[in-house]
Amino acid sequence: MEIIEKIHLGQHGPLVSKLGLGCMRMSSVWGGQASDEQESIATIQAALDSGINFLNTGDFYGAGHNELLVGKAVKGRRDDAFISVKFGAIFYNGSWLGLDLRPVAIKNFINYSLVRLGTDYIDLYQPCRMDGSVPVEDIIGTISDLVKEGKVRHIGVSEITPEQLHQANAVHPISALEIGYSLADRQIESELLPAAKELGVAVVAFANTAEGLLTGQMKAPLPAGSYQAHFSRFQGDNLVQNLAKVEVLKELAAAKGVTPVQLAIAWVNVQGEHIMPLVSMSKRTRLPENIGAMSIQFTPDEISRLNTTFAPGAILGGTYLQR
Repeated sequence: MEIIEKIHLGQHGPLVSKLGLGCMRMSSVWGGQASDEQESIATIQAALDSGINFLNTGDFYGAGHNELLVGKAVKGRRDDAFISVKFGAIFYNGSWLGLDLRPVAIKNFINYSLVRLGTDYIDLYQPCRMDGSVPVEDIIGTISDLVKEGKVRHIGVSEITPEQLHQANAVHPISALEIGYSLADRQIESELLPAAKELGVAVVAFANTAEGLLTGQMKAPLPAGSYQAHFSRFQGDNLVQNLAKVEVLKELAAAKGVTPVQLAIAWVNVQGEHIMPLVSMSKRTRLPENIGAMSIQFTPDEISRLNTTFAPGAILGGTYLQR
């Protein structure tokens, strides 16, 4: 079995696995149970056995189901796991209602999370995003109080601007920034990644395959009912031209004897020692492929070809229709 490298989460933060396990897909995203809870629990436990200790969840994943599931998986081996929890998103019957980042709400959220997870502390606690309704200083200040109380060990942030990252770090040292990052989504490279590096903040990078675009398995047009159809990059001629670029990824993967998914994860991995690919899995069978991606290295020519093909802005269409 391959050894999972460890990185520091933040300048003086804890050592965690450089590959993170995203647990969101183990639950019906905004409400309800997973289709195979026992397999999901077994996947988390197999990940821990393999050296992946960073587990990422959110209190709104499956309306709390995801935290309950993680809690079951780590029962009896809490010290083996580093649990990251996002909070702040409000859903009702599967519909997005907005954010609640008020200090009183945060104190309410944390207690429910602790009960569902079956633990008395959360390793990394982070607002899922900022919306300007509550000052960054009040949000991070409230979590800082939870650190003093022993309910939270480290503070993270997610999907924020460079300015907000600086504001947050001025209140309390920020250990990690969770953000989407892939060959297809490189907009954070101009300002946000440099800000994180300057502040010594680790980057937890999700959506490494860009909602399936980089898997090498997508074809145009998408089947009816595909959730990706809500994203403009998967519509019409955008998808056709984007998939033409993915052919380069597939060619390189075939030449190296790996899968396009592995190559997409590997590219994120080699962007920096402080960058962690966060990969969603719900089946144990996915572990070997994803772990194997972490040992893939690139020649300068391979990196150049990927960076040219997938230069910032090369993928047509935004992540969402409105972008």
